[in-house]
Amino acid sequence: LFVTNGYTSRAALEAIAPWLDAANVDLKGFDEQAYRQVTGASLAGVLDCLRDYRRLGIWIEVTTLVIPGHNDDETQLRRIAEFIAGELGKDVPWHVSAFFPTYKMLDRPPTPVTTLVKARQIGIESGLRYVYLGNVAEHGGEDTLCCGCGETVLRRSGLRLVESRLEKGRCATCQRPLPGLF
Repeated sequence: LFVTNGYTSRAALEAIAPWLDAANVDLKGFDEQAYRQVTGASLAGVLDCLRDYRRLGIWIEVTTLVIPGHNDDETQLRRIAEFIAGELGKDVPWHVSAFFPTYKMLDRPPTPVTTLVKARQIGIESGLRYVYLGNVAEHGGEDTLCCGCGETVLRRSGLRLVESRLEKGRCATCQRPLPGLF
């Protein structure tokens, strides 16, 4: 499993692909100029890398640290969600996580929970089936719902699994397969 900024060369990714099961890739926004300013990297390079993970059949999840005044506007959040749904797949999980001021970015406030809830709604409206809230305690924001019957399949609190209603990779209620690696 990789947890990565998504700036991996195609050759390196193809070399490791036979041994790599999954990756969680940080997508830090959807504006080329802002991406370069904050990370020094290219948004286009990260998007290409995400496409390569998908092409190579590696399970991916995308995380966006939602930073007030940087990538929290509805346009960027919608473009991220639409990219994931349209180019990576509606079953690719999107984790929208709260920012807290630290290290080199002390000039921004923490992300309000309402902003994360808005981002989650944007993801769902864009067709994503699995959108999670991160770094906050918001009822149901970390849970996995079956996209077939709507029942809670995995209930989480923080980084802890509280309840599983998953049987052999399927929803215990309707038997719909749940995408992912379990």
